[in-house]
Amino acid sequence: MVPRTFVHWICGRQFLFCVVRVHPCLYLSGPVDERGEILAHAIRADLSGVCFFTAVNGAVVFYAATKLKFPLFAWATAHLKSASFLVVTLLQAWVPGNALAWNSVCWSLSVESLFYLLFPLLLLVFARRSRGRLLFYVAASWFAGMAVPMIYLWLRPDGMSATNSEVISAFWLNALQFNPMARLPEFLMGMASGFLFLRSRKNDKLAVSLIATGAAGFIAVVRCGYWIPFPVLHTALLAPAFAAIVYGVALQPRCARFLENKVLVLLGDSSYSLYLLHTLAIGAFFQFSKTGFENPTVLKTLAAVTFAVLVSVAVYRWIEVPGLRMLRPKDKRRPEIVTEPVLVPVQVEA
Repeated sequence: MVPRTFVHWICGRQFLFCVVRVHPCLYLSGPVDERGEILAHAIRADLSGVCFFTAVNGAVVFYAATKLKFPLFAWATAHLKSASFLVVTLLQAWVPGNALAWNSVCWSLSVESLFYLLFPLLLLVFARRSRGRLLFYVAASWFAGMAVPMIYLWLRPDGMSATNSEVISAFWLNALQFNPMARLPEFLMGMASGFLFLRSRKNDKLAVSLIATGAAGFIAVVRCGYWIPFPVLHTALLAPAFAAIVYGVALQPRCARFLENKVLVLLGDSSYSLYLLHTLAIGAFFQFSKTGFENPTVLKTLAAVTFAVLVSVAVYRWIEVPGLRMLRPKDKRRPEIVTEPVLVPVQVEA
């Protein structure tokens, strides 16, 4: 049996990150001991909804391309057939102009599909490395991830002196943010961190230190975000902080026991649905309200977020979970029957 305690903590943490639209790329893996099975269980819960959300993207494709006139859809509208093929086959992130087509957050599915393809090969490589080499991989991966935006800032291939989140049509900036190869170092860093975790022992002091350090790093970057160049802020900069937090929580310190709360666990299980559907759900909520997107009050915004959460929970309970049961391979091995000796009283005649 896989103990649910660890999964509870990870799911609770996952929801808290999803609330602030942070999806850390840390994949803990490896069949080293029982924790390897636990981590694999936690990962499978996230992967089960990919097919459903791909189908949703396919349905949204033609409506978005023909009805909505947003700059975000400019390339996709001009290349409808190509864009449709790229989105449905999870290849949209390879084309910078199409990376954010229709449901923008689904660019991550395109990136993750490459990671899943490479994962078996990378698993063989990382499983044979020592702790020292894994630590080197963590550092090297982060520096490689940071080198990409630094090169962009140095060359300025888009010809812009400054960039921000409102720039959505810059070719090289989109490639920097969304291309799978540009995000691969973060995945490698996560894998190395995962193997380090599997080879470590439970240590409450280390866990608290890692969580505190990661949280402090995150807060510092957020506070200083105005002075940090946009390409740097939105790539691998925060990967070490997220890795430290997840690593610390995975060590199961006492201070993180609140993550076992049943409500947080449910929200964590459905957080992948929330991540992929929140733009559609919140947009639909405002679109079909009386005033539309005008004057979005605090109460109306909270109602829209609540609606998105309820939609994600419903999708998880009635689509993801049944789909996961259907796709999970059944164990065809016959149970072994162990016979025990039975003592039968025997009467012996005198």
